[in-house]
Amino acid sequence: MCVLSAQFAGVSWHKSSRSNGNGGNNCVEVAVVASAVGVRDSKNPDGPVLRFDPAAWQSFVSDAKLGNFDVTS
Repeated sequence: MCVLSAQFAGVSWHKSSRSNGNGGNNCVEVAVVASAVGVRDSKNPDGPVLRFDPAAWQSFVSDAKLGNFDVTS
């Protein structure tokens, strides 16, 4: 679900430690609140936020760590 960034106002946004290699300009940021995880474009901090259920976000992160989304040719 896409929500207004005001719903995540005042929270700390975090970038991946791997984003430092490109100057941090082309990455996403993640914020956690009590009942949701928000993801936004670092280039547009006042833009829309994708909102995820915490369980769905944890499942995504686990699958990403396992390489389930890696593209192979």
